[in-house]
Amino acid sequence: MIASRRARAVVVKASRLPLLLTVNRNRMLAHFAETMVVATVGGTLLGLGRMPGGWLSGSILFVACAALAGRPMYVPLRLNRAIFVLIGVSLGAVVTPETLRGIATYPLSVIVLLVAMAVISYAGGEYLRYVHDWDRVSAYLGGAPGGLSQCVAVATELDADVRGIVIVQTVRVVIIAVGLPAGLTILGLVTPSSRGVGGEFSFATLDELLILLAISSAIAAIAYRIRFPGGLLFGAMLSSAVLHGTGWIHAVMPWWAANTAMIMLGGVTGSRFANTPIRLLLRFTGAALGSFAVSVGIAGAFAAILIVALSLRVADVMIAYAPGSVDAMMLLALALNTDPVYVGTHHLSRIFFVSLTMPLIAHHAARLEHKVVDESKLPPTTPDFED
Repeated sequence: MIASRRARAVVVKASRLPLLLTVNRNRMLAHFAETMVVATVGGTLLGLGRMPGGWLSGSILFVACAALAGRPMYVPLRLNRAIFVLIGVSLGAVVTPETLRGIATYPLSVIVLLVAMAVISYAGGEYLRYVHDWDRVSAYLGGAPGGLSQCVAVATELDADVRGIVIVQTVRVVIIAVGLPAGLTILGLVTPSSRGVGGEFSFATLDELLILLAISSAIAAIAYRIRFPGGLLFGAMLSSAVLHGTGWIHAVMPWWAANTAMIMLGGVTGSRFANTPIRLLLRFTGAALGSFAVSVGIAGAFAAILIVALSLRVADVMIAYAPGSVDAMMLLALALNTDPVYVGTHHLSRIFFVSLTMPLIAHHAARLEHKVVDESKLPPTTPDFED
């Protein structure tokens, strides 16, 4: 009897499984639709209002506020990947032979960037350790200039404070994505457009646009498969840049498609605050703002030295050196009419630097942490004899 009841229970649960999956899928679709509505309203309001980088920053702000208010903000992972490809295609479309000639000035600038990132990593970690009393591992992962997903993976492996790391890094990304374009505009260094980025759509170039999307998607998929850092974004960008820089392709992403990608990316960034209680956010606000001030202050100092030494455009260097998320910084470079090749080269270098060094630093910090703990547990020793 008991066995037959258990068998019937298993059958009943199995029969309900498709229904549960359907309900869950419908719920996710509803959450995604709500997220896109909120992101569209925010991006459109600030974009049409000529807010610098408004299509991106507006969607970030509105979705983040909705998430903190308890709304279930959500964007599917597969859609994230498509967004990165569209962004890469849009970035590469502005490349010209004249743009490529400036690459000669990049090596020294990249070297200065890597030195700046090393200083930011150390100073940010030490700030979180001594000012906010974080443990050594969590502090260095929280102070890392980027690489949030990798930081979370390493933090989980080393039993660090994942929530604090995510909040500190996400708040820094949001502040930079919203504040940097506004600051550059106030200083008169950029001139944002209400229409956003991209060009006009024409059926005459539809065949070129389809070829561009096909080739860029294929290269992006290959780069993603071989685990190239930022493979979807940079794979699509590099292939689009080659096609446009050599004059083989002249079609560009329509402005409405490019702005849609910006709005959706803002939804992705803002949705990071989903399921984050206000009390928990406030708990880490001081650490987030302090870490932001340390990283931006150091990056700004190195950027100023470089601008004076090489006479580079201020807006290009500031966006290239900003320790924000790569996708957001690349889109800001496009929206604010800066050099995407220069900016992309530096952020790709930053990704490689953080990806290679951050796990090593975290594991070394973990060993030091355990060493300190183990030594503290030892009983005090006395010498066997006195001199």
